[in-house]
Amino acid sequence: MIKPFFFILSPALLTGLAHAQPKASPYPPEVPRPTYSEVSYGKHERNVLDFWKAASKAPAPVAFVIHGGGWKGGSKERLPRFADPNALLKAGISVAAINYRYVTATEKPPVKAPLHDAARALQFVRSKAREWNVDKKRIGAAGGSAGACSSLWLAFHDDLSDPTSKDPVARESSRLSCAAVTGAQTTLDPKQMKEWTPNSKYGGHAFGLRNFTEFLAKREEIMPWIKEYSPYANVSPDDPPVYLIYSKGPALGKEQKDPTHTSNFGVKLQEHCRSKKVGCELVYPGAPGIRHKSPTEFLITQLGRN
Repeated sequence: MIKPFFFILSPALLTGLAHAQPKASPYPPEVPRPTYSEVSYGKHERNVLDFWKAASKAPAPVAFVIHGGGWKGGSKERLPRFADPNALLKAGISVAAINYRYVTATEKPPVKAPLHDAARALQFVRSKAREWNVDKKRIGAAGGSAGACSSLWLAFHDDLSDPTSKDPVARESSRLSCAAVTGAQTTLDPKQMKEWTPNSKYGGHAFGLRNFTEFLAKREEIMPWIKEYSPYANVSPDDPPVYLIYSKGPALGKEQKDPTHTSNFGVKLQEHCRSKKVGCELVYPGAPGIRHKSPTEFLITQLGRN
């Protein structure tokens, strides 16, 4: 008679087996696992990004995605809200999704933290060009709400690269070849906001102010900051084309149900871009001349051009 054989796994071995199991992805199920996860691009704990490497023999363009959340919350795992990673990868476009410091960081003004982190992350991706097979000349941003504002700021702002820096990342360009954004705040000037949408209430926190009333009252005092960090104020003829999409049509000069994400922002930016001869496609229900139905379509069109 064969006697039954038992053995007991030690607690240490059980722990080891548990750690050997792959961690569940923090992304929705439809998003593939990143090629590289939680890569640090700076000193702060939120200075991390994920990267999906497209299957391409030649250096691939990159969709650079910045999450929303009012610069006060959110994370890179919101990626599919702003761009379709599967469609981008299928088109031979790599994808980067970043985290960044919130406006609670000790910067003056507070908005400098998320915006300069986004620039640093972009420079870092370029610094990985050889290792990650990146085409430095074809990087386009995408994002929603505050992440959309950050994307537009990168698209319009002068290059932040420092060719004389000892830091190789800082020597890289912070410029984009395009941007495709959702629900963007296109200005951080409270006077413009109130003229375009009378019940505007967003933006004071970007400059360390308590509310919109204080934001408007201190406008002249903080004008140098507004000129530096408002996307609208940075538009110039050498800027790349941008794409803006909103969920509802505009009503300039009238109160809006969601003044923070109104397409009034898009109408006024498009007018401004046209005056500077900068490409700006504006999409909302019933908008004329729609060429791309989504930010992803626009990115594929723009980044697919050699």
